[in-house]
Amino acid sequence: MRFLHRERAALENVLPGLDQQLAAHPLAALESPDGPALAAFIEAGGPALLVPAEHGGQGADLLTATRVQRALGARSPSLAVATTMHHFSVGAVVEAAAHSSGMESMLLAAIAQDRLLLASGFAEGRTGQGILAPHLTARVEGEKVWLSGSKKPCSLARSMNLLTASIALPGPDGTPQLAIALIPADAPGMSVRPFWSSPILAGAESDEVVLENVEVPADLVVRTEVTDDGRLDHLQTVGFVWFELLMTAGYLGAASALVERTLANAEVEAAIRAESATAVEGAFLAVEALAASTEPIGQDTLTQALICRYAAQDAINRVSAATVEALGGMAFISSGDIAYLNSACRALAFHPPSRHRMAARLVETLAGEPLRIL
Repeated sequence: MRFLHRERAALENVLPGLDQQLAAHPLAALESPDGPALAAFIEAGGPALLVPAEHGGQGADLLTATRVQRALGARSPSLAVATTMHHFSVGAVVEAAAHSSGMESMLLAAIAQDRLLLASGFAEGRTGQGILAPHLTARVEGEKVWLSGSKKPCSLARSMNLLTASIALPGPDGTPQLAIALIPADAPGMSVRPFWSSPILAGAESDEVVLENVEVPADLVVRTEVTDDGRLDHLQTVGFVWFELLMTAGYLGAASALVERTLANAEVEAAIRAESATAVEGAFLAVEALAASTEPIGQDTLTQALICRYAAQDAINRVSAATVEALGGMAFISSGDIAYLNSACRALAFHPPSRHRMAARLVETLAGEPLRIL
């Protein structure tokens, strides 16, 4: 067993040549806002990874996708973060297509054939705001919907072809109902503004996307059945399970990059190298086990995905601290890679839903109550 061999083999199997292309560039180049990582991902056919084979895509399952994201995270954390947001959006469209005869199937075919990138406009990055709370204001006249507002940060802001966003529309009885809108990036009224000031994960293109009275065709609006207390319908549940596992895998990949450097350094004590590898491998094995489950995805699966994610955060914190100290001051001084990876891998804690906000909800869920996302 060679460290990261399984994940890199999975990446090579579905996106041949991508790992080799990424490995040819310095980490700093891959992580820059205009770096080569996203272009290499698109060229390799990455946007079609989760698109079902009947629509021209790779049709990768969740287990394969987690391995791919870990491999990407070990080469470029920014690429893993950005592509997870794309896959999350694609997953929602796939689930909608399975229960609809609308435009979703045509959209999936277009994603695969034209290698389209989808950005996610769901709530993220705002302390105290629930993940399901819409950022955008919707104005409805008959079948027409106009959207205004902004999403910041929004990964893939400058490379996206479509923005997926949560909006509130009047339900059958007049009460607000959560819906998902698919908005072309070149729609009149769409613009992008600089937002991300940190050099960490700058390659994910997480800037501000602004919508000013943007019209969305009715066939590009998918209604859900999310209740006002935050309970999730099946489409949302599946999407968030994929999001949590893929994002966790990507950040475990970033931590694995530190472990890989430690394993290659014979001057580091064997016990430290083994302990670091064990911690990151153990966390990823939990992700793999859930991803490989044959049980139907439901609220229990989402609860387990959150537990995997929060446990991985603890493992990443331990691994990054141990590996940075073990590699020593000269490794830290001689290259920016160590400091960069140490910061990048810890950013998993910033993605919603935060552990603090979900603590009471997890306790309630483990006592038998329905899971609610905040």
